[in-house]
Amino acid sequence: MALDKIISQCDLKEIGDMKKAFRVFKKMDYTRLFLASFTSRMGSIIGMTAFSFYLLDRFSNQPIYVSLTEMMYSLPMLAVFFVVGVLADRMDRKKIAAYCEWISAVLSFALMGMIAVGWMPIIFAILFLRSAVNKFFFPAESGLVQGVLTEEEYTSAAGLNQMTQSLFMLFGSGLGIGFYWLFGVQGAVLIDAISFIISGLLIHACKMGEDVRLPNGPHQLKDLSVKMMIADFKEGIIYSLKHKLLFNLMIGFFVFGAVNGALSVISVFMLKYKLAPATYETWTIWEGIVFGSGILIGSVLASSFADKLKIYQMLYGGLFLSGLFVGAVAFSNHVITYLVLTCLTALALPAANIAIGGWLPKIVDPKMMGRVEGTISPLMMVSQTLALGLIAWTFPKYLNISGVFLAVGAMIVGVSIFFAMVLPKLAKEHEEKETAQEVVDVPV
Repeated sequence: MALDKIISQCDLKEIGDMKKAFRVFKKMDYTRLFLASFTSRMGSIIGMTAFSFYLLDRFSNQPIYVSLTEMMYSLPMLAVFFVVGVLADRMDRKKIAAYCEWISAVLSFALMGMIAVGWMPIIFAILFLRSAVNKFFFPAESGLVQGVLTEEEYTSAAGLNQMTQSLFMLFGSGLGIGFYWLFGVQGAVLIDAISFIISGLLIHACKMGEDVRLPNGPHQLKDLSVKMMIADFKEGIIYSLKHKLLFNLMIGFFVFGAVNGALSVISVFMLKYKLAPATYETWTIWEGIVFGSGILIGSVLASSFADKLKIYQMLYGGLFLSGLFVGAVAFSNHVITYLVLTCLTALALPAANIAIGGWLPKIVDPKMMGRVEGTISPLMMVSQTLALGLIAWTFPKYLNISGVFLAVGAMIVGVSIFFAMVLPKLAKEHEEKETAQEVVDVPV
């Protein structure tokens, strides 16, 4: 009876935590932004998963094409990095986010046409342009979310975001492959285009105030000279460098970029070129189900004990465990072993993702959020591009897939140890500084 009572109390506590997380949906602007992000990401996953398998089928002996496709998502940031954050802080964030989605839809229709023609240079050029447009979306959308929520709601929103990502992982790859099998690559890209249109309409329907859309006051495009944009970008860099806690988190983001770039291609490479060459498409669906289920369960677990741990403990603890499991994948010689390790990795990751997603809005000045995002994104894109470039150059000629997994696991473990060494002290200093500032601001 005592055990049943304890279990019942734990269940009630977890239900209470989940209800607290879902309260953010009472704010309709957040609900629209959440649905817009969900729709856009789901469509993109379907379209790009189908396109990757189209390349693997058409160019089976040239895995470099898949790596190049992923590079088309990261390279554009190097061309627009000093503009994206400035626009998100100076211009109407709502219009930027909506127009990014609609322009991306037009480029998706153009991609369908070029796939029919089969001219790869133009296809890669369209992917490059669409990715460049998409880079303007996230700083603006992050600023809008930060503006419509309170500080106490940031961690709840981060947990919900993590749970939706798990759904993408759970169903996205399977849906992408399913659409590819049923309707071909063009049918999947059409879904991609429609999702961008719906996402833009949802953002356009938001009714947030001017203080959220224009936190630094109204500006016109003619006001944004090159000199002003460079000055604002420089201000964002200086802000990030002087903010000790943010600066050290950015060091970790550089490693995250490389890890994200590698993981975006090596999982399918592991199945196609080592574990299941003849049935890799089917196993990729199962991998998505296993990984997505792990992320979903891990998100619920991480949300339930978020109040019991320091936010930096969740961050470096989740990274350390996931890094160990990623490294262990290198030694798997059977698909079942690979799926078990994939599930364990997925269970550990949400703690780190929820921690970082809930922490950044708390420590960054809302007026600087766009420029901070505009600093973090190119940092990650540089490392992601470098990682993809190294994989395209070394695999499979110089480095086998097991070696790649070992390297990625070592990077994740390394950054977790770094965070464990520096974040506790910096977090304490930041809290003391915030407390002192609140005392100064209290009217006498």
